[in-house]
Amino acid sequence: MESLADIESIERATLAAVAPRELQEFEGWLLAFDDGVIGRAKSAVPLSHAPPSPGIAARIERRYREKGLPAAYRLADRPQFESLYDELRASGYAPAQPTLVMVADCATVRAVWSGPAARLAVVPDAGWKRVFGGPGFDLADGAARARNLSRAKDAIYASVEHEGGTVAIGTGSFAFGWASAHGMRTVTHARGRGFASCILATLAAAALERGCARMFLQVEESNEARRLYERAGFATAWRYRYWRP
Repeated sequence: MESLADIESIERATLAAVAPRELQEFEGWLLAFDDGVIGRAKSAVPLSHAPPSPGIAARIERRYREKGLPAAYRLADRPQFESLYDELRASGYAPAQPTLVMVADCATVRAVWSGPAARLAVVPDAGWKRVFGGPGFDLADGAARARNLSRAKDAIYASVEHEGGTVAIGTGSFAFGWASAHGMRTVTHARGRGFASCILATLAAAALERGCARMFLQVEESNEARRLYERAGFATAWRYRYWRP
């Protein structure tokens, strides 16, 4: 388990990276308001794993209703949330999409790749954007994700070129003492060649240059990419699920 300070800083850094349209702090929670496709950018998350105050779900739901948006809650699988789970179930919510928060030392991640570094930019270029909507990915979904990641205030955009085109991309964000990796994508025909490792190692090297020693990422539990992340030195800090109507 991460420390209480780590939990809060990771949650703040997460929302700095996925850049929802609006963000509010409310009774020890972060409420992200967005109409895009990134679940983290349109759900409420507590800043600690302490037992929540009674009735908090209903109060948060009202905040979302005022924005004309459906409420969703991003909750770690922790026994101290059992009363909140019961409150949500009674209101017609159910958990889905189990996702892992994984952390690693940047020095360890940097060592996963010894070849040439990925190309870095402070503004996403056309090739980076094309991968999000290229073969193997949904065009509308990709465009929405690219839009959110492009709004991050302190981010870098990594890409790998191969045979005349961009084949792998990722985003590194820096906030609240953490580096984080987001939007990792490799086009279908280029998978299995180590390009994702190249992206991760390049982002980790950039973090070390900034004096940032730790990084995190989030991946759905069923996603085979988690095996790559484990090989790169990432370990699960906690698992969460989205609670939606």
